[in-house]
Amino acid sequence: MYWFAFFGNSLILRRKGDAYEVPQGDVPPTPTQEWTTIQVLPDLEGVPCRAYTLLAPPREGLAEGLTTMELRTSYNVLPHPLHNMAGKAAELIYWDSNTRYCGHCGAPMERSTDISKRCTNCGKEVWPQVAPAIIVRILKKAVTDADGNTIEPEKILLVHARNFRHADRYGLVAGFVETGETLEQCVEREVMEETHLRITNLRYFGSQPWPYPSGIMIGFTADYDSGELHLQDEELSRGGWFDRDHLPQIPDKMSIARRLIDDWLDTRK
Repeated sequence: MYWFAFFGNSLILRRKGDAYEVPQGDVPPTPTQEWTTIQVLPDLEGVPCRAYTLLAPPREGLAEGLTTMELRTSYNVLPHPLHNMAGKAAELIYWDSNTRYCGHCGAPMERSTDISKRCTNCGKEVWPQVAPAIIVRILKKAVTDADGNTIEPEKILLVHARNFRHADRYGLVAGFVETGETLEQCVEREVMEETHLRITNLRYFGSQPWPYPSGIMIGFTADYDSGELHLQDEELSRGGWFDRDHLPQIPDKMSIARRLIDDWLDTRK
């Protein structure tokens, strides 16, 4: 059995030399209390998975060989299926802690299935909520002369959001989907609000669970159509058009932003 145990935003892992593993065994890797809720997760390649959170550090500390690592950082040391399951575990723990009482009548909620709860008074049912967000790669086509010679190379729009964890890292335009709008409408709205640009040739690229704490990122590609770049000061601190040979620091490999950028870099002829 895999045990996805959390303390705060950190995952408890077993370290073996330079490698890290999700703890396995018949019992949890750390002491639990009678009030500890064990979350039931889907099996992973036939192996049962469970998750729980520690409300306080173990009194005697972690057992030998165990350590903590921030969930995002664990992407770099865990196989992809295990990291994805760790993200699902984190989302279920977050949902469970925020649905203790009914939002309609205030009575206690009780678990009815592994991913649903029912109010003990009015019967209202709730499931984990996922907040969809879009992210879009915008390209400006290369400029050539009459003979086909490149005057300006193809460029990508990169921006630095004020809430980025890294001061020098640039990413792509992104934002949450609002009630009553399509994903396509959300992309066009976010681009206009954040950059004052119009786009064309909007295409779906892919998606990625984003358990920080409970989102999903839906990626798109688009081409620049018109407008002068004017950044939304409340959201973005810096931004501009960059060619392949003069990129700033870009997101790490775990994000769909990096997948979108790498996909563009890989098309270079």
